[in-house]
Amino acid sequence: MVERADEAPLLFWAEGPAVSAPPPAAEAGGGGGGRRLGGSWSAVPWGGAGPAEAAGPPRAEAEEDQIVAVFVVTFDPRTGNMVEWCLPQDIDLEGVEFKSMASGSHKIQSDFIYFRKGLCFGLACFANMPVESELERGARMKSVGILSPSYTLLYRYMHFLENQVRHQLEMPGHYSHLEAFYDDKKGVLPDSKGTPTSQQPVHWLPSIHRYMYPEMKITHPAGCMSQFIKFFGEQILVLWKFALLRKRILIFSPPPVGVVCYRVYCCCCLANVSLPGLGGTVPESKPFFYVNVADIEMLETEVSYVACTTEKIFEEKRDLYDVYVDNQNVKTHHEHLQPLLKINNADKEKYRRLNDQRQMLMYSQEVGEDCSSCEEDLFILFFMEQNNRIFQTLMEVSASQDKTLTADHARGMGLDPQGDRSFLMDLLEVYGIDVMLVIDNPCCT
Repeated sequence: MVERADEAPLLFWAEGPAVSAPPPAAEAGGGGGGRRLGGSWSAVPWGGAGPAEAAGPPRAEAEEDQIVAVFVVTFDPRTGNMVEWCLPQDIDLEGVEFKSMASGSHKIQSDFIYFRKGLCFGLACFANMPVESELERGARMKSVGILSPSYTLLYRYMHFLENQVRHQLEMPGHYSHLEAFYDDKKGVLPDSKGTPTSQQPVHWLPSIHRYMYPEMKITHPAGCMSQFIKFFGEQILVLWKFALLRKRILIFSPPPVGVVCYRVYCCCCLANVSLPGLGGTVPESKPFFYVNVADIEMLETEVSYVACTTEKIFEEKRDLYDVYVDNQNVKTHHEHLQPLLKINNADKEKYRRLNDQRQMLMYSQEVGEDCSSCEEDLFILFFMEQNNRIFQTLMEVSASQDKTLTADHARGMGLDPQGDRSFLMDLLEVYGIDVMLVIDNPCCT
């Protein structure tokens, strides 16, 4: 199993000190968190662990860096958001000026944003600094970001980006650190026909256990999963069903948007299955992270995704989503999906078991019996085992002679025969599983 930086303090990154330029040179392995990068530049802070990561064990595998672009976005009071600098200079960054500086960001001091740009994923750190300048209307706002074919690598550079955005606010126009970073980390941009050979597409289904973890890895602060569970409560079982049905899920929240990007990630974690051969023509559930009005045309073509936005106008555009999440309010405008919004007894039992397992894990960690497990593992495996049990049963029934799915089968899968009837019907249709459902419809009894 690949180990992850579970305690990277990303929700608190804005509380660090202001940036000062790194020393011009340092010995390999010297102080300041720098490391030798194969060239003469040896004291840059990227790739170096953050405080919590440095204290952790070494990673189980080294993934290849694939940074295809680095950029600086600024807010100009006269023209709005604009890309002020980037490498490579000829890369298409259309729309990135809005993705990396979320709508409404002028109301906050700092944020971080995950987003998708074509076949690439991006991470940008935003900061807002008051200045005594009438030209800038009293505030200077910038974002520094990167693009990569894989979002699983972006977390490595969070601290570098948050340092650099402060550096750009305090010393605008000084790009030498970003230039050196790109020279060291630059990768190959995917072409329009697919991803590069070094990067496999992110698949949530089908997935084999030992290959699943590297794909799921993303930076998250300690307690990210716990916050997700506490925030949604029993509603996570509603989100679980929609995620498993590959619905288009859009999460609305005002800025800051960084923590909402983690909710996108957590939603995707709900739908993992490790049974081989399952899925076939099932659409991939894609984490799009932050989206805005510039993404409307792209979203119109998607049949399955999980994304978040700060723009309330999306709520009116019902053709773009199946499920709309506003704060803890999960809703859908599709009449046939309305029954899935109701929490049934089986959902309550699953939520109780999840919390019981979390409490047991916390207790074992407190008494020092289990230092290897983390809450992310528990969360992912809880839903994966639930999903595996459902699909294993469905495939066994499909392979049987009479192909009949009964109320006892539903209970054995941890589902409510009556309350989850419509969920089961949708599941059979989405995954193309050939069974006959003989559970009575409660409306007809």
